[in-house]
Amino acid sequence: MSEKTPVDFWFDPLCPWAWMTSRWVLEVEKLRDIEVRWHVMSLAVLNEDKLDDLPENYREMLSTTAWAPVRVVVAAQQKHGDEVVGKLYTALGTRFHNEGQGATREAIAAALDDVGLPAGLIDYADQDPFEFDAELRASHKEGIDKVGQEVGTPVIAVPGSDGEQIAFFGPVVTPAPKGEEAAKLWDGTLMVASIPGFYEIKRTRTQGPIFD
Repeated sequence: MSEKTPVDFWFDPLCPWAWMTSRWVLEVEKLRDIEVRWHVMSLAVLNEDKLDDLPENYREMLSTTAWAPVRVVVAAQQKHGDEVVGKLYTALGTRFHNEGQGATREAIAAALDDVGLPAGLIDYADQDPFEFDAELRASHKEGIDKVGQEVGTPVIAVPGSDGEQIAFFGPVVTPAPKGEEAAKLWDGTLMVASIPGFYEIKRTRTQGPIFD
């Protein structure tokens, strides 16, 4: 039996578009011989040198709300292993996005309970300085170094035919495709991403995330 192809996925729990992409990748996992490995990246880290150029409301969100979820996920990973990351991300994203609770302390605490993780992990949400800041930044850097600074979350990386990873931002899609549509998008994304010198396909977004 052949081993499943590892798919590395970097996310920030706060990002609704990364959430949509993550639900698509989990659908693909049912249809293609892949195994998703989850990693944290951080919109706060990504933008910390650009705050003066950002709108005030987004700048405020990055300075406050954005730190708590990634800190809790990284703390859970450091204390309980890589296998909890995907489960906790699903619990957080379901509450933040599908249920509209937002990235509140209460929602994070409830997500920890959903997956059976210790309630005390919530204390890392506002820990400053953060005990695992180096690990958070290392995970973020690993993902962003694969695609460059001009992108956000999510980042996906898969093995190429030569053994080197092929990495890309996105895809940005709504709602998350299901069934054969999910598989077709996966196959097409890998096809274009594997072409040397290919960088971008883009069009204006005409609707926001549709959570279903």
